[in-house]
Amino acid sequence: MDAVPAAISAPPSGAPPLAATAHGRVRGVWEQGVAVFRGIPYAAPPVGPLRFGAPAPPEPWEGVREAVAFGPTAPKRPYAPPLDRLLPDPGVPGDGCLNLNVWTPSPGPDRLPVIVWIHGGALLHGSSAVELYDGTAFARDGVVLVSVNYRLGVEGFGVFPDAPANRGLLDQIAALSWVRENIAGFGGDPGLVTVCGESAGAVSIGALLAAPGAGGLFRRAVLQSGAPGALPPGRAARRTTELIARRLGVAATAGALAGVPPRALLDAQTAVTAGGSPLTGGHSFHLVVDGELLPRDPLAALLDGASAGVDLLMGSTTEEYRLWFVPSGLTERISALGLGLARRRFRVPGATVRTYRANRPGATPGELLGALATDLLLRVPLNRLADARAGAAGTTRLYEFGWPSPVLGLGACHALEIAFVFDTLDRPDAVALAGADAPRELAAAMHAAWVAFARTGDPGWPAWDASRPVMAFGPGEPRLVRAPRDDELRGWPPYRRSRTG
Repeated sequence: MDAVPAAISAPPSGAPPLAATAHGRVRGVWEQGVAVFRGIPYAAPPVGPLRFGAPAPPEPWEGVREAVAFGPTAPKRPYAPPLDRLLPDPGVPGDGCLNLNVWTPSPGPDRLPVIVWIHGGALLHGSSAVELYDGTAFARDGVVLVSVNYRLGVEGFGVFPDAPANRGLLDQIAALSWVRENIAGFGGDPGLVTVCGESAGAVSIGALLAAPGAGGLFRRAVLQSGAPGALPPGRAARRTTELIARRLGVAATAGALAGVPPRALLDAQTAVTAGGSPLTGGHSFHLVVDGELLPRDPLAALLDGASAGVDLLMGSTTEEYRLWFVPSGLTERISALGLGLARRRFRVPGATVRTYRANRPGATPGELLGALATDLLLRVPLNRLADARAGAAGTTRLYEFGWPSPVLGLGACHALEIAFVFDTLDRPDAVALAGADAPRELAAAMHAAWVAFARTGDPGWPAWDASRPVMAFGPGEPRLVRAPRDDELRGWPPYRRSRTG
């Protein structure tokens, strides 16, 4: 996995980069030899009658639109302490949050591979303005990087009887449609698009892979620390929306919430969703099987062969749980009794717990619960999906990120790998999570693998087969491992069923 040679040429002296879109021309800026366009609208501002509706096309503009600053971000609140110190979440005010950014070696006729980045944040947080997502390194290495904003929280994923479901996912499809129609004007190949996301972004991509309406919008996909899934229609899917509406004293309909000011809606949303996490649960937002955009559960659809022709790269970090368990002190607070109750709640076989304990001598009950939760929610479904796709037209490859951060004892926690993929370890956000001495050579290797996957579909290690190859990114140099911790995976009943057909 050698570094990809640079593919950019020096920009014309004194001339800012220009590009044409279907709605008007945009003017960007040269930064470090890369043309950058920020805040380009791919849909109309979701306000007024569009607030809880499907995304609509943006209004065309006359002349040249300046695209030098990040556009407005979706209404949201920062992460609650202590995660706010580890996961900065900048906000940009304004109504037009359905915008995207482009980094390109040159907005010319080159037809380069394209990566579209969909950020994570539990469908409540995040934006394309996070500094870790800077696409300079991708453009430097000959890939056009596009990062997108989409609606979050109740405005993007609240479930109503009088509005389309999964509006944030509809936003992502609108952004991918914009890429297909316009990216050639930025030097990208609309037929060579890789959609890549982490956490909730990866969950979204799992749904896009299963959604008939997203067919043909991308050729390859990367799922980082997120597995496909959606709630069935019913009370559980509506619960968070109903609690927010009850707190505001209005009906749980889009029509009623449309009259609530954004700040008041955010106040109610924050109160209802406080204290939860993707691992510990709590009230939050989820994709839902709505019978239209998502006719069935995405994982079930993919296990049955949906998007079998799409090349897929999937992986997780070794200790995903530590982002939520360690800073909050949950690792120490969980007792043996708490572990036993959680085991029974999630129907984890006792033999499986004994295997995990034997493989982790000295682990606390909290650490054992975290390892079990990481595999239950991520590693097991991703391995099942890889097994189901073995021999499909689209190749499948798996990786695991295991380099441990020294910061606060976070280890190889959730979100740690992002700065390695983007090769942005020098940014303050990366230092906050990974420390000042994170291995640059590991970032170079991981970044080069993503570049190669976007170009050819081969990141540099074998496709999934019966030997179960997994590329381990740290600690130490990247190395190929066959069937890592397979004794633990065999302890999960759903996984055993997938292995036996």
